[in-house]
Amino acid sequence: MSNDSSVTATETEPDSIQPEPLDRDAMLNMVLVAIVLCLAVLYYWLKLPMVLNSSRTPVTRHPDVRFSSVAVDSEFSVSDDVMNLLGGEELVGETIKSHKNEVRITNVQVVDVLGDERNEILVCDGAANQVRAHWLEDDEWKSEVLADRMRVPAHATVADIDGDGDQDVIVSELGDIMPSDELVGRVTILEATEDGFIQRVVLQDVRRIADVQAGDLDGDGDLDLAVGVFGYARGGVMWLENVGALNFVEHSIDDRPGVIHVPVADYDGDGDLDIAAVVTQDEEEVWILENTGPGIFVPRMVYFTHNFDAGGGGLVAVDLDKDGDQDFLLSHGDNLEFGHGWPQDYHGCVWLRNNGNLEFEARRIGQLGGTYAAAATDMDRDGDLDVVLVSMSNEFKEPTNPSMVWLENKQEYHSDEMWKQWKLATNPVELITVDVGDLNGDGYEDIVAGQFRIPLSVVPLDQPVTVWLREADKESTE
Repeated sequence: MSNDSSVTATETEPDSIQPEPLDRDAMLNMVLVAIVLCLAVLYYWLKLPMVLNSSRTPVTRHPDVRFSSVAVDSEFSVSDDVMNLLGGEELVGETIKSHKNEVRITNVQVVDVLGDERNEILVCDGAANQVRAHWLEDDEWKSEVLADRMRVPAHATVADIDGDGDQDVIVSELGDIMPSDELVGRVTILEATEDGFIQRVVLQDVRRIADVQAGDLDGDGDLDLAVGVFGYARGGVMWLENVGALNFVEHSIDDRPGVIHVPVADYDGDGDLDIAAVVTQDEEEVWILENTGPGIFVPRMVYFTHNFDAGGGGLVAVDLDKDGDQDFLLSHGDNLEFGHGWPQDYHGCVWLRNNGNLEFEARRIGQLGGTYAAAATDMDRDGDLDVVLVSMSNEFKEPTNPSMVWLENKQEYHSDEMWKQWKLATNPVELITVDVGDLNGDGYEDIVAGQFRIPLSVVPLDQPVTVWLREADKESTE
């Protein structure tokens, strides 16, 4: 049999092998593939605009609510020991130039962190690895570095953690800005002293930590800490029991990865503090870790969505309807898994209204492509709380797409209609964090937002921290 087979192969002439003709469907498929490849080349090389269903762009700005924006001077500064480590003043200039190419503001808050009865902007800078305070003085922005040489600070909480009467700063450190399950996370307390803030590491060798919040979780009269461990494939929620002298005992509550925020409040109205957690890695969920006794927390899921691409950006606890209990504002719009990310119809803000007994009613109140953060304030000074949203990835090559909007509260709490939406800003873009508060002492709520530049960004403007100062109402100036 083997001889016959070899003879047959030898006697078969190559020219006698005729290709089978392509059928019509195969030819159409080849044409379609060629068209798609051509369009991809045109888009990436000729930079043709892509038409996207981005956010519901507000038609106009509110006629009576006006702001003037200003970039906060965030000049990069280093301490003397770091300057010596870098090689002295001669080499610091080059370090500053390289820093300015990386804008990674991870969190901003309006809070009196310096204890001077004046609001400052507390900034976590994930590129400079600093925590800073900025404030307005004699119409000029001043700043102070509270801590440097940190490991990608993600969030800061101001509280008197040691009970000595001044305000300390509790910082959650990611350790690595990129996805990782390495044990690089830390909790660092910036202890306020007469000589400034002293760094005290109270938790380390854990996975990336995204948030730390303070509260008396065991009812013994001091402040404990709720810790949100984002990690990557592994994470969870912990609480640190305060045993005095800035010493803490670790307790694990939950092991779900992707925890971003852990706001602490009494969500079930029973008089003790519970922990909430937004989980956005394997699932898109909100959990209440119900405090059922000193040191005992029972997980209760209060929200989930089957849309695993919703991209939870953050969770804010606020009594939005002013009925005496704590609701949530849940941001949807983190889709950086797909490169720069495209705005989607489901991006925006979900209000989780607390109906009691740990039952929450989910209602979508705003739509904004790439929504990453929310803050509540009375924008129009009519007595109720409105909502400010910022976008990190709203296809900003289209200049009309907003980077910041506000949602007007009409107190139609049982309506399915989304709240009236007004444009606040189209520049700067790629905003990841927002907060509100009076920064110039005029009695009006101002807005501050932080920028996080996305790799391969198409937007050239670097403006790490921006403030929108509220202008006086018309009737107050007439």
